[in-house]
Amino acid sequence: MHRLSRLTVLKKEWLLTVATLGLLLTSLYLHRLPTYTISDLEILYILWVLFIVTTGLQRHGVLERIAARIEQGRWLAAKLVAATFFFSMLVTNDVALLSIVPVTMLLHVEGKVWLVILEALAANAGSALSPFGNPQNLFIYWFYRLPFLTFVAEIAPFSLVFLVLLLLGTLAFRGEGRSARPHDLTPLPLHAYIYLLALLLFTLVVLRLLPLYVGLVIIAYALLRDRGSLRVDYALLATFACFFGFTDNLRTLLAQALAHPHHVFSLAALLSQLISNVPTALLLADFTDHWPALLWGVSVGGFGNLIASLANLIAYRLYVRRTQGGGREFLIRFHAVGYLAFSVGVLLYILLHVA
Repeated sequence: MHRLSRLTVLKKEWLLTVATLGLLLTSLYLHRLPTYTISDLEILYILWVLFIVTTGLQRHGVLERIAARIEQGRWLAAKLVAATFFFSMLVTNDVALLSIVPVTMLLHVEGKVWLVILEALAANAGSALSPFGNPQNLFIYWFYRLPFLTFVAEIAPFSLVFLVLLLLGTLAFRGEGRSARPHDLTPLPLHAYIYLLALLLFTLVVLRLLPLYVGLVIIAYALLRDRGSLRVDYALLATFACFFGFTDNLRTLLAQALAHPHHVFSLAALLSQLISNVPTALLLADFTDHWPALLWGVSVGGFGNLIASLANLIAYRLYVRRTQGGGREFLIRFHAVGYLAFSVGVLLYILLHVA
């Protein structure tokens, strides 16, 4: 029984397993311990604080309240997709999907599977536009010490083109939809407003307008007043820590960087299909200075198959959990739309950077 539970954990946290094995094997081969830079530790710290803030917002009903407002009135599909896109920019793509998809599954609307797929794509496209929309963006933004407007300007064509395409896709959905749940109109607790303020302040920290130690205040608040918000995805933090060490060892083994930006883009997009876009960003950053190609590669690479992005897996799990026998239908349709989006993303990169 215990062996089965361990296998389940290893299967669920396969990225952490791969990162740990890579770190151990390369360290044993090289007879050295990896070196962690100040930048590595800063990124881990920033991710931890952001996880605490978004967990607090979710726990205390802020995102659910906003979603409840969105599901009322006309143009329901367009509002849900747009909300997922813009939520992802602020509270990360996985938190956006965890807030929007359950709302979608409770609605009486036809073609629900297509709507969830569009929301998954919107989460990937929207999160790409923000330095803190997903872990790989935060890593690239902080690792390369990029100016905020430079980062946004580089990836904006990708995100905005897909926003338009996804909104056009929602025109296939008609009707207002009816919610299958009662609306909770109770006032938000004080914790909710505290975490909204924390999100604003720490956004300024990520943009380097406030010092990093501001995050210590948020950690202290959660520790003293709201310990439930400290229950964040520590497996993902551990995955980052292991990949930092793994890539430091690989840099010792492979001292030569990737030479051409188009090679970086192609490798990042394709490698994301095998190990997902977060570890791809961590793995390739040490080998190239071509950050725009890497950013585009992991953004486009988030489309395609289910493994390519954690957001895709979350959308799948949330959909299957609330349907009976709908997993196969979702997978077939998701991969058809996902690889269509992947192809459009590759074409867009070629038009803007190669042609």
